[in-house]
Amino acid sequence: MAVIEKFLGQRVEIPEDRKYYVKQGLWAKSDDDDMVFGFTEPALVLAGGVNDLDWLVGAEVSVKQGQDVVFVITGRILYIDTPLSGKIFFNPEVKQNLSLAIEDPYGKGWLFRIKPDADLEGSSQTGLNGEGYAESLKSSDGFKNPEGLKGGVSGICKAVYSGIRDQKF
Repeated sequence: MAVIEKFLGQRVEIPEDRKYYVKQGLWAKSDDDDMVFGFTEPALVLAGGVNDLDWLVGAEVSVKQGQDVVFVITGRILYIDTPLSGKIFFNPEVKQNLSLAIEDPYGKGWLFRIKPDADLEGSSQTGLNGEGYAESLKSSDGFKNPEGLKGGVSGICKAVYSGIRDQKF
């Protein structure tokens, strides 16, 4: 398991036994004939947690690769699309208890599972391995702000926050 000790001021883990989809901030792991998907710890840290989520399609329906399947409210609104085609099944427990996604993102906090239309072996070949995912995060705000400083670390953020501090309301 890869561990990043200072990622936006937090410690995050990246298990080596799954694939990662950077765009959606998802991990995927094969489970019998299905692929199970959930949020990665780094994605949750960058998003500021999960405030609400909803399914955009019905359970046990066929979805196409790239189709939006989950609507998520974090610090912003996210639409999560599926990395592969197949029949989708959602985790009702995570919708009832959002803290599962944060407290156990690689276990009970999974979001959905898909029974792929194609061969599972081929389906699991897409996505990055743990090392590739950790490398992809190096350009993210988590690495740019390892201490988790409020207001960020970019010159623009500092200028805006400094300017606000000087305002007389």
